[in-house]
Amino acid sequence: MADKSPFVVSPDWLEQHLHDPGLSIVDASWYLPDQKRDARAEYDAAHIPGAVFFDQDAVVDPESDLPHTLPSPTEFERHVSAMGITRDDTIIVYDGPGMFTAPRVWWMFRVMGASNVFVLDGGFDNWKADGRPVTDAPTKIAGTAFVPKFDAGRVVDLDAMGDIVAGGSAQIADARGPGRFTGSQPEPRAGMRSGHMPGARNVHYATLSENGYLKDLEGLRAALAKAGIDPDRPVVTTCGSGVTAAVINLALASLGAADHRLYDGSWSQWGGRADTPVETGPADG
Repeated sequence: MADKSPFVVSPDWLEQHLHDPGLSIVDASWYLPDQKRDARAEYDAAHIPGAVFFDQDAVVDPESDLPHTLPSPTEFERHVSAMGITRDDTIIVYDGPGMFTAPRVWWMFRVMGASNVFVLDGGFDNWKADGRPVTDAPTKIAGTAFVPKFDAGRVVDLDAMGDIVAGGSAQIADARGPGRFTGSQPEPRAGMRSGHMPGARNVHYATLSENGYLKDLEGLRAALAKAGIDPDRPVVTTCGSGVTAAVINLALASLGAADHRLYDGSWSQWGGRADTPVETGPADG
């Protein structure tokens, strides 16, 4: 059997461990408007027994005008403690289609100091299709204390991103679709330029999974290589608003990459400004 990521758990594993003490299950589903799916309504109608809902539009920096900005450790602690999750729990994160938005919350927990964090391979859609247990019963939550241990080194801000673009100190992996990357398709957010950062490579997040299941390690390495990304060199990931970029971080971590960070402002910040360089067309080289 091909080697799989150490950061995913199989549906079989989760079904067998549903009632383990110290296990926290997190529904991190979120959808773009054109997907016409309501993540909260779907969670209320059916979720994995014991799962809590992580609202990616709410667990953000309330002072930021950008979407999905990473909250401060204090703000993250407030939200996650109310979900009944501690930093020492074994945390399993899932989304609807699999390998779409769950990796962002996996990354957030890791940035905030949790170490036993995993993504459910295949997502909830496959879980349901396989006839595994679901419920519409509200999850009973006992408030607790998630004590964050913030790792700022995993996050890139605008100034640092500008230095990386100018100096080439790290590879830039852009998880958006090819049309948005080249500029042949408009951005979904109004007033935003199309294209990509100079020097960026396009690693569409969907190329790292198949039917919601993360590719095996050989497949991940091949997908990154095809896009021109070397996991053994520093990488900064980006996307539209910092969500699907984390799929690339998951792939890089799976391959043992030592230096990978996420540009939290992503294209919502970079493409929304007039003073940042933008290129169109395919990646150079």
